[in-house]
Amino acid sequence: MSTVLGAFISRWKYAILYLDIRDIFVDTIKDVLPRRFSWAILPAFSLLERWAVNRADKVNLVSRGFAEYFSARYPLKRFSYFTNGIDNEFLAAAPTHPSIPVDLALNRTLNVVYAGNLGDGQGLHAILPALAKAMGTRVRFRIIGDGSRKPLLEALLTEHGVTNVELCLPVKRDELLEAYRSADVLFLHLNDYEAFKKVLPSKLFEYAALGKPIWAGVAGYAAQFAIAEISNAAVFYPCDVPGAMRAFSTLKIQDIPRDAFIGKYARSKINLEMGADILSVARGES
Repeated sequence: MSTVLGAFISRWKYAILYLDIRDIFVDTIKDVLPRRFSWAILPAFSLLERWAVNRADKVNLVSRGFAEYFSARYPLKRFSYFTNGIDNEFLAAAPTHPSIPVDLALNRTLNVVYAGNLGDGQGLHAILPALAKAMGTRVRFRIIGDGSRKPLLEALLTEHGVTNVELCLPVKRDELLEAYRSADVLFLHLNDYEAFKKVLPSKLFEYAALGKPIWAGVAGYAAQFAIAEISNAAVFYPCDVPGAMRAFSTLKIQDIPRDAFIGKYARSKINLEMGADILSVARGES
């Protein structure tokens, strides 16, 4: 709806409209809302999307996974692909040298951290109870955040008799960075929905900057991106417990600087490039 508002204002003020699309609402609601509700409102939101995008002079897509959806519907539109980036706080916390690898033969319990929303989109309730139970004393999960599915996650952890998961309330940014520093592995998961095969989670960028091993349950473009761009990232299909365990076994438990990734995806660099693109549109050059 912010896109629709921007389109309305641009028409009212005779202004150039540059849209930055970070999610496909029309595509996502089919998966995350009850079918009887989503199909009732889908036509209206589809019309609003079409009106706003058609009014735009240029559209930026934060994920190349969105390309097929938008190109098919708006073949005459021009698209750019400036992704999410790494904030300065995470750049400052990035390691400068590799750490000493953890010797897994010592059977030390590894600290796995997830921080973020606990909603249906993340689907932690669909993977964590069974995964934590299967991993046993090999890992301890620390889950930081809140959301609509947290009560269900708590209930399922109790039902499964899981004792190696700690659920924590959201914390401030400095405490979050400290939690990340204390982690051996950073965990990420998206639910098994078709729409999420197009997205590129911003969390991948902050995780990657910290140099930690990344254990990610993602599919589609996010999986392709993680495999191609992030060293020491183990990817498994969402909600697949055996696949998650196989992926975990491929990780090297060590902090490793990802200088090339940081150089490519620092938010300041992306902002400069995107700003230049916006100005070129304003000058009629793009």
